[in-house]
Amino acid sequence: MDTLNDLLNMDIYQGTSLSDILTLEFLAQVLGNVVAGLLILIVGFIIAGWIKRRIVGIAKGNRRLDDTLFTFLGNIARYTVLVFATLFVLNTFGVETTSIIAALGAAGLAIGLALQGTLSNVAAGVMIIIFRPIKLGDFIEVAGEMGTVKDITLNTTELASLSNVQVIVPNSEVWGNVIENYSVYPTRRAEWTFGVGYGANLKEAETVIRETIMADPRSKSDPEPFFQVNGLNDSSVDFLARVWVDADDYFQYQADMKRAVKEALDAKGVPIPFPTRTLHVESDARDAG
Repeated sequence: MDTLNDLLNMDIYQGTSLSDILTLEFLAQVLGNVVAGLLILIVGFIIAGWIKRRIVGIAKGNRRLDDTLFTFLGNIARYTVLVFATLFVLNTFGVETTSIIAALGAAGLAIGLALQGTLSNVAAGVMIIIFRPIKLGDFIEVAGEMGTVKDITLNTTELASLSNVQVIVPNSEVWGNVIENYSVYPTRRAEWTFGVGYGANLKEAETVIRETIMADPRSKSDPEPFFQVNGLNDSSVDFLARVWVDADDYFQYQADMKRAVKEALDAKGVPIPFPTRTLHVESDARDAG
């Protein structure tokens, strides 16, 4: 025992004791681990950023590819690299990562059970981003809401309504409902019902409606337009008109044609009826006497 104490208290290396040397070696080892960990993290961040930029750049270099999808994939790749870099850092300090991974898995399961609704939105967001039923700038109707798609995140889809009001729809509502996307095809079919009086000349009325609509430069003759009597209502004979138009012109075109046809029918003297009600009054014979 005395020999060991003498050895620890012995001055060597110009007055440095063995205990001091052991302390310095420990500090050097810790400092080395810290430096190694920092280098791993720095390299991990550099590689993660480079991989993300490369993946996002693929979409930017090709107009046919969707930016949102490749940004999402780039983020997944980036976080994957950072997770592995963190595990390497923990191994550098001698931490047993297997137990940490198991603990994180158990915690993830508990959190997943507690956040089922939120995770369903995330899962739906992943499906939307991967399969792309909608994209930024599309005009859609979904879950009872109509508007232009402004943003798609993992949790929600943001729409701008016709009144330019922000509408936030949970992704589970988007993915789980019927989506009407008005921006996919370049043309749309406009449809109107015009009623004329029973005493009107139907051939003349049809000619006025057809010529008025087809005179507009936005009206397309291919596919073939449709004009035909479609119904006999209580006070009117109804014409159904269907004409194709560019999707961008659809709403204004529909409104313009309603007014143009009304004015043309008025100019030609074609009666446009409105609902009427006829009352028949029968007097009591006893009252007449």
